[in-house]
Amino acid sequence: MASASRIVAVLGPTNTGKTHYAIERMLGYRTGVMGFPLRLLAREVYDKVVAARGPSVVALVTGEERIVPPRAQYWICTVEAMPEGMGCDFLAIDEIQLCADPERGHVFTDRLLRARGTHETLFLGADTMRGPISALVPGVEFVRRERMSDLVYTGSKKISRMPPRTAIVGFSVDNVYAIAELIRRQKGGAAVVMGALSPRTRNAQVELYQNGEVDYLVATDAIGMGLNLDIDHVAFSSTTKFDGRRMRPLAPNELAQIAGRAGRGMSHGTFGVTGDARPLDEGTASAIMNHQFTPLKKLNWRSAELQFGTVEALINSLESSPANENLIKAREADDLGALKMLSRESAVISRTTNAQSVKLLWDVCRIPDFRGISHAEHASLLGVIFEHLHGGGVVPDDWMARQIKRIDRTDGNIDTLSKRLAFIRTWTYVAQRNGWLRDESHWRGETRAVEDRLSDALHERLTQRFVDRRTSVLLRRLKQKEALLAEVNDKGEVTVEGEFVGRLEGFRFSPDKAAQGTEAKALKAASLQALAPQFHLRADRFYNAPDTEIDFTEQGGLMWGEHAVGKLVAGADALNPQIEVFVDEAAGPDVAQKVERRLLHFITRKITALFEPLLNLQKDEELTGLARGFAFRMVENLGVLPRAGVAQEVKDLDQDARGALRKHGIRFGQFTIFMPLLLKPAPTRLRLVLWSLANGLQDFPEAPPPGLVTVPSIKDAPEGYDTMSGYRAAGERMIRIDMLERLADMLRSEDSRGGFEAKADMLSITGMTLEQFADLMQGLGYKAEKGEREKVKPVAAEAEAKPAEAAEEAPAAEDIAAEDPVAEAVAETPEAPVEAEVEAAPVEEATEAKAETAADADPEVEVFFTFTWGGNRGGRQGGGQRQQNRRPQGEGKPGGKGKPRGAKGGDRDGGRGKPGRKGGPRQDQGAKTYSSRPAKKEKQIDPDNPFAAALMGLKQGD
Repeated sequence: MASASRIVAVLGPTNTGKTHYAIERMLGYRTGVMGFPLRLLAREVYDKVVAARGPSVVALVTGEERIVPPRAQYWICTVEAMPEGMGCDFLAIDEIQLCADPERGHVFTDRLLRARGTHETLFLGADTMRGPISALVPGVEFVRRERMSDLVYTGSKKISRMPPRTAIVGFSVDNVYAIAELIRRQKGGAAVVMGALSPRTRNAQVELYQNGEVDYLVATDAIGMGLNLDIDHVAFSSTTKFDGRRMRPLAPNELAQIAGRAGRGMSHGTFGVTGDARPLDEGTASAIMNHQFTPLKKLNWRSAELQFGTVEALINSLESSPANENLIKAREADDLGALKMLSRESAVISRTTNAQSVKLLWDVCRIPDFRGISHAEHASLLGVIFEHLHGGGVVPDDWMARQIKRIDRTDGNIDTLSKRLAFIRTWTYVAQRNGWLRDESHWRGETRAVEDRLSDALHERLTQRFVDRRTSVLLRRLKQKEALLAEVNDKGEVTVEGEFVGRLEGFRFSPDKAAQGTEAKALKAASLQALAPQFHLRADRFYNAPDTEIDFTEQGGLMWGEHAVGKLVAGADALNPQIEVFVDEAAGPDVAQKVERRLLHFITRKITALFEPLLNLQKDEELTGLARGFAFRMVENLGVLPRAGVAQEVKDLDQDARGALRKHGIRFGQFTIFMPLLLKPAPTRLRLVLWSLANGLQDFPEAPPPGLVTVPSIKDAPEGYDTMSGYRAAGERMIRIDMLERLADMLRSEDSRGGFEAKADMLSITGMTLEQFADLMQGLGYKAEKGEREKVKPVAAEAEAKPAEAAEEAPAAEDIAAEDPVAEAVAETPEAPVEAEVEAAPVEEATEAKAETAADADPEVEVFFTFTWGGNRGGRQGGGQRQQNRRPQGEGKPGGKGKPRGAKGGDRDGGRGKPGRKGGPRQDQGAKTYSSRPAKKEKQIDPDNPFAAALMGLKQGD
């Protein structure tokens, strides 16, 4: 360790004049160097020395800034950037207690042990360093300096009660921004100071505070490092911070370093806590006020004797342990971490073959991670820079230009500009390295110009966001009782005294959410004065607006463009809802009435257009008797009516009545009676809204997505929701009403008593898997029996597909009924199955031939379901809405009550009684006989009966 003629440790609390004393001592010598912990503090001292001696003899050297005049005598630096081996007369290190800092402490410790002035060396810092300095620095003198003013703890206060000239301290960017935003709302604005700011931005923000434009400063703990500001009170918003690895509480000496910024010179200062920070305990508060802290015992250390023979040797030397008991090995810093990452890259290994290349790699690794993206990303960038320097000797100009061009933009918000400033600091650092660029002065000027532009833009954004001149103006005018000038532009934006205060949304004024308390009241009062004529102009424009500009939401809201202007409320009946308008009282009753009339016109026309078939049914005066009553039921249920609830009414309708209703588009389905035109997405969406209103629902259910055959059933859905949405709930899913009727047409031809399997067409129209279809059928009232069997080979399947194809060509029962009234009458009889007869011989031959060829192969197994009628067709989950008191007859014997019957399947599948087994021969069961009811008066067959065609065939057979 080198020694100097005089080494002095000037120790004491904040506001003792240590830095001022060091500057005076340095200026007493011909040359001097001073090292500071922050770029901001170095810049502040540089300005002071320049003011005393002129810029021609003062140099400023930091990681990102280098101002070195040819005849420089005094060097102001950050500790990391201090030049070595200059032989200067005077040398000083400020904030020497940072030797104990986990991240940067090893740099300060190195300066403590190795940096010396030829005539005088000063170490400036806290009293806690007395022990380590005396143990490590032989011949050191100690000078104790006392604080020039008192520092008093005042406890906890709300931010809204903070006195002027207060600095509120946070320990994260988000925390600082949140506090500054709150101060802006309540006090008119605050300046923001953080260590990450450039000196230019920081100085501009401090100027706002120093000149009295704002009375509050929100800062990180950066203000604790010697920044001299006119602060009367320091408030901690938190007493914990993230130190790079974990959240930890601040030690009393760390709190004192920050609290000591309060009270400059002979003026006394106070400190306390605010926000969520807990009050300081008595011992901590007393220690801060009396400047009594636990002495430091161990200082962080990293070897300065580096071995550059190989990368491994360099890493080993950096990781060596100290021999002195007062030193502890520093934790791995970013530069060492980057070196380790790059040492594993093959491209780097191939280039670091000598000491010179290893030293170059180490110099590159010492580029700070200003961007803070990730260690891997930072190491990747360093690898590219090293490749350029090793391969070409310098960083290429075109590559450097591209990096800077991407950053040279002043658009964006505070966070975006802060990130760009962090990014440009990397290239500013590169430009400051000697020999890394062809034209260093050019790139230093370029990077400095970009940093200045970004700094100015960031200062502007910070001021816009956290300094509310509007509040200052309004509060001042209110106190002076001056009239406020308010205006409204064509976009609905309301300004008072030229400042934005809110906007007109539809016919309601929405104040600026940033305004609170007294300011908010003043803003609203001034705004409403300007809005009176605007309300009438808007009402006229709205009244003449086309319907395309107005719409309703699925919750019954009424929108004009993007603004809500009213909502639907229940009326006398579902098709005649009423209107509730959203109009401020200040607009007056005339405006409210005009808006209400326009909205009523809109919804009336919308209902007329979408429910035209239903309204025509309601107005048809030719409908009489039961037909008119049934029409009323259809209108009451908005065009969709479950058949189960009106089974008797349907039965009582004669053919003329049904025909008259059918002319209006009513379809009498097996499960639902509905008007197909009203199942389209637009009528369905409106129907759900009107139905929800009529039933007094708080939350209106939304319509299912259009075009889907089945959708999942909604748990806890209001009763009747499935019907109103155009679906029927069946098990875990709901099936669309019209597709359910198509499925019902297919089921009529199946043997529901003996059992049948699902056909491909059934799965196709529902879009379901076999498992889902089984659940659907159970929801419709069928029983589903699961089984396994040997899979039918392709030849047999192809042969059996023929009757299925023949069945596809047959028209659906509903379509037949639409053309032949008699066919529908037969369709309503639950035991009139129609089964296609197919010769079994070709199927048997194909099956046997296939079986012989695959005799030695393991049979494939498939899952199948056998469906039989469950017997509750009249219920909500039943398969249909048939009348349960009708007795279907077959083979001369009455069937079970309400059970659909078809051809027996007793001999199907080889006599095992299982219906629908593929490939099995079909036994000829002979002709079926049907008995009729006791003779009644001859009358025309009901065309709406789904079994009309079968009945007509029986009559013709008679």
